[in-house]
Amino acid sequence: MPQLSGDVRLPRYQLLRDHLLAQIANNRWRPGEAIATEAALASEFEMSVGTVRKAVDALVAEGVLERQQGRGTFIRRPQFQSSLFRFFRFEAASGERLMPDSQILSVEPLSAPEQVAQALDLPEGGAAIRILRTRSLGAQPVLAEQIWLPRQPFQPLLEVDLNHKGPLLYPIYEELCGQVVASAQEVLTAEAVDAANARLLQLANGSPVVVIERLACNYAGQPLEWRRSIGHAQHFRYRVDIR
Repeated sequence: MPQLSGDVRLPRYQLLRDHLLAQIANNRWRPGEAIATEAALASEFEMSVGTVRKAVDALVAEGVLERQQGRGTFIRRPQFQSSLFRFFRFEAASGERLMPDSQILSVEPLSAPEQVAQALDLPEGGAAIRILRTRSLGAQPVLAEQIWLPRQPFQPLLEVDLNHKGPLLYPIYEELCGQVVASAQEVLTAEAVDAANARLLQLANGSPVVVIERLACNYAGQPLEWRRSIGHAQHFRYRVDIR
């Protein structure tokens, strides 16, 4: 029987929940794949089906798992493709929604500066990878992004041309590195653009920009990516319905 680590004072279902979450983060089951049945897990861990069900229920409530009627319980695959464009809206003169093109400018192994190291739970100066990317409408850059990753799990990214792998990074992380982004936290602020990003965005120094900082984590809550996306303030839109 697999041994459940953790605080022995915790209920058995909580220890199992933690163990299953660690196994999901270590790719025992892939996103979109069904996990073992509750009966099979009960047999594997020598506990009651009721205890297993409580552990699974907790992961369903947290959005890690999802039940599909008549099919089983599956690893939920988060959808991040359009999350940035909740805040930035790009339209043609006709009002048609536009999707900016993506261009990777550089992928470099670097030492993590203090803010990055703190976000990614690395020692200051620890081994990291920095990706610089712009997104453009035609010849006009509208977003500049600085993306930081811990180097060891993402080393394969240094050996490929990311511009040939498609515009979305998270599927590339999964395909090449076995790293799955399961959740993210975003913080939005406004500031005056600095000289480096002014050049990338073809703006005058000090122009207003909107900044979105995102910390992305795996299923176990371990940080995988910290990114800073800077966009033209003129494209920023924020909408909320209050009832």
